[in-house]
Amino acid sequence: MNALRVAFAGTPEFALPALEALLGSGHTVVGVLTQPDRPAGRGRHLASSPVKTAAVRHGLPVSQPQSLKSAEGRSDLSAWHPDVLVVVAYGLILPQAALDTPRLGCLNIHASLLPRWRGAAPIQRAILAGDARTGVTIMRMDAGLDTGPMLLQRSVAIEPGETAGSLHDRLARLGGAALLESLTDLAADRGRSTPQPDDGITYAAKIDKKEALIDWSESAEQIERRVRAFNPWPIAETRLDGEQLRIHRARAADGKSGPPGRIVELTHEGMIVACGSGQLIVTEVQRPGRRPVSAHDLANSLPLQDRRLG
Repeated sequence: MNALRVAFAGTPEFALPALEALLGSGHTVVGVLTQPDRPAGRGRHLASSPVKTAAVRHGLPVSQPQSLKSAEGRSDLSAWHPDVLVVVAYGLILPQAALDTPRLGCLNIHASLLPRWRGAAPIQRAILAGDARTGVTIMRMDAGLDTGPMLLQRSVAIEPGETAGSLHDRLARLGGAALLESLTDLAADRGRSTPQPDDGITYAAKIDKKEALIDWSESAEQIERRVRAFNPWPIAETRLDGEQLRIHRARAADGKSGPPGRIVELTHEGMIVACGSGQLIVTEVQRPGRRPVSAHDLANSLPLQDRRLG
């Protein structure tokens, strides 16, 4: 295999499997771009990104420019003389000058089957829409929003009950493996790309916390998808006597009794809530300032029968 000089740009945990795969691949990781340290936690102390933490642990050069629009911001990338730049959830816009720096261009791992779900939140949007399958796409980057030609796609089924968190982890691992396939082809001059089709384009807008509020007039299937898509963030929520009640886990079922939001039955599984159509079996909840608990445990501490959520 012809080894490539690879620069890596990424920030969150989703990028880690790709970085770890590169480090064990025989290619040389010449440097890592990641976003500047940000305040985090209750103390708002500066914290390194997951990618920076991993890069430092492996002794890799790290650069954290505020922007890549200036020559100064791109200076480290240029000095590394990469053959290719791999970008995974970096979070900064790459101007054309940055895209042109590596001699073989820039590759991106995107967590959808492009052109479906271009944009910021493809994993959550796929679950919300009820998609049966999703996957990862390795593409050559251009100046557009996830519009570049595709090198490789890998597809997986979205499992029943799967949350955004569990799907995120599966796609991150799949993306790392797919990336190595693409780099092998690129190094052997077999990296043929295919333009994205004009049909089937959808956009995955960034998640707004307001979307987490449950509308009980929706169907049980829609609400279940909302619960799954917003776990682990921002967590679907409703109101119980005016107090926030987060719903971590739930599943749809047939049946309905009473107005949407009414708790129609309490069982060993949890609380059964009427929806616009069907019922939602709520199994894990969280009150403000407390840890998540089973809905069954909540029912043992509060009178819930026939109460109304929302």
